[in-house]
Amino acid sequence: MNALLDLGPHAGFIWAAYGATAVILTGLIVWIRADARHQMQLLDELEAQGIRRRSADASASRSAKPGKASKRR
Repeated sequence: MNALLDLGPHAGFIWAAYGATAVILTGLIVWIRADARHQMQLLDELEAQGIRRRSADASASRSAKPGKASKRR
């Protein structure tokens, strides 16, 4: 275990790179989830105004596939 943590003279750079990567990935995940939530809110507002998606007409005419769960939360 000690050999894994012994990164030599570049340890600070390596740990900073890991830290920056973790922060950036976490930020991207938070941003994507927030944007998805916002887009769903906008879609709900449009649907409340009576504006429907074109794909909703096509999916309504087809029968629902059994076992297919809705991805919308």
